[in-house]
Amino acid sequence: MQWPFYGSRRLGEELRQRGERVNRKQGRRLMRQMGLRAMYPKSRTSQPGAGHKIYPYLLKGLIIDRPNQVWARDICYVPMAKGFMYLTVIMDWDSHRVLAWRVSNTLDAEACIAALEEALMRYGPPEIFNTDQGAQYTSEAFTAVFRSQTIHISMDGKGRWVDNVFVERLWRSVKHEDIDLRAYESPAALRRG
Repeated sequence: MQWPFYGSRRLGEELRQRGERVNRKQGRRLMRQMGLRAMYPKSRTSQPGAGHKIYPYLLKGLIIDRPNQVWARDICYVPMAKGFMYLTVIMDWDSHRVLAWRVSNTLDAEACIAALEEALMRYGPPEIFNTDQGAQYTSEAFTAVFRSQTIHISMDGKGRWVDNVFVERLWRSVKHEDIDLRAYESPAALRRG
């Protein structure tokens, strides 16, 4: 198959561009009949750090109605022509605006802290910062930034993508509308996007 990473949506779109009259449901059926499944890497971007403190989830039932009330962050695995990179973003939950981002070839806290410090410098501190339980976010270096600014730390439940739905929606758009359509050759090409 020329595009092993295509799911039924993308396969249907490709066939329509070639003049075939196929909808998503038909694409799914065709894939099933041919025994095809979309290929995608299972990213492991949220591995807990041994001995790191886990904070409670503070957003349940909270009405988020103003900028700088809640920020969230996440890391996305970006496959490239040779190797891979990680894209970190900081997002405001009220406006759904990306406040800062960084590209890195490692999952350490350095890129996360750099993006956080840029967002803090540009927009001031949020009331609450929501993260997952990944080692980069539970590290002393990362959580020290919040304690120094009296920002409340909130952490998603383990494996609960819905606790960070706005950033997950951003990743879906980034992956389907950009990353899946291009095979970035280098980190510089990815940064230029």
